[in-house]
Amino acid sequence: MSLNDLQKKAKNGTLKVGVVGLGYVGLPLAVQFGKKGIHVTGIDVSPEKVASINAGENYILDVNDDELKDLVRKGLLTATTDYSVIKELDAVSICVPTPLRKTGDPDISYIIAARDEILKYSHPGLLLVLESTTYPGTTDEWIVPAFEEIGLKVGEDVFICFSPERVDPGNETYQTHNTPKVIGGATPNCLEAAKAVYGIFLEKIVPVSSTQAAELVKLLENTFRSINIGLVNELAIMCHILKVDVWEVIDAAATKPFGFMPFYPGPGLGGHCIPIDPIYLSWKLKTLKYRARFIELADDINTAMPEYVVSRITAALNDRSKSVKGSKILVLGVAYKNDIDDVRESPSLDIIDLLIERGAIVVYHDPHIASVRTALSELSSVPLTEDLLKQCDAVAICTGHKSIDYAWLTQHSNLIFDARNATRKEGKHEKIVRL
Repeated sequence: MSLNDLQKKAKNGTLKVGVVGLGYVGLPLAVQFGKKGIHVTGIDVSPEKVASINAGENYILDVNDDELKDLVRKGLLTATTDYSVIKELDAVSICVPTPLRKTGDPDISYIIAARDEILKYSHPGLLLVLESTTYPGTTDEWIVPAFEEIGLKVGEDVFICFSPERVDPGNETYQTHNTPKVIGGATPNCLEAAKAVYGIFLEKIVPVSSTQAAELVKLLENTFRSINIGLVNELAIMCHILKVDVWEVIDAAATKPFGFMPFYPGPGLGGHCIPIDPIYLSWKLKTLKYRARFIELADDINTAMPEYVVSRITAALNDRSKSVKGSKILVLGVAYKNDIDDVRESPSLDIIDLLIERGAIVVYHDPHIASVRTALSELSSVPLTEDLLKQCDAVAICTGHKSIDYAWLTQHSNLIFDARNATRKEGKHEKIVRL
């Protein structure tokens, strides 16, 4: 099948698409194709996820339960653990995890595993789009040569692109279909193939000149955020030393209509992207004998924030003639950001372990997360009651879930350390210590 054939199939709706990896990126992508009448096959190594989808059961916050069920009922969305289905597909998107190893270098083993399975069943005319966040050069170094080695000419026989996922879990305004999509092709024909396929549901495509440029776009976006969050986290520490309200300073600065963009401090960085993506870039530059100093400094500040939060909680207890050892502390919120059910890289987990190490009795409440496992403990969310608050020596607000009544929380708590400014409406209060 030629590029022209692929474009025709995309235009007349007869395209068959596959999505490898049915997590918070892959499943919403699959649903968007399905909503446009395109048959989508999800491929995942997890039999549990495959069974859930085939039963019409949703497990991703940003996917509508009824939409998923309807697509499965109509036969537009199916799932399997068997990669051989690729023989029948026209386009495949790879949306698998790319964590960091303990040594700090990127782990692209999930990408390689998916690539190797796809190679077994690849065929002329196939479009392959890598969406997993990774370091610049991954597509050109690990994907393109593998297809050339089995005799498929990239840009003629197969089409390979990189298009970074831009998912923001819990964002009600910008989702998969209306977030501008950056795409870089291994060749101009590859880019045209991806534009035809993704153009089926996307409102805007942003083409770039190469896969490496597209890979770097994603890393810049999250490095920008990491560095600016590092800046305001350090500002929070400086403001505490200067006895100035950091939240007041940021809000006032944000009134400037040009030249300033507000970022806000917190207990540390969470999620898959912001804590990890800049490290991909830093690692790549180290291999080229260059030190990414801004990235390293921001990482140092951000990863130290859980320790700083615990030191502030300890100081707040000391001011009330209490020791952190033996104190019962409620950690309010373990998701990495408000109103989602994701604990990946959440600083709350580090805060829990640091408090436990200091002898505190730690419980947590999170309306979105029933249980968590940290390095030192396994905990279940406890009901947020007046009795619980009276029993606790301190409440540490680590995630500012909107469903919490912070006025009620303030009324019934003994001490609150607020790392998210969730109690802003309560103003200055003798029970509240803010970051």
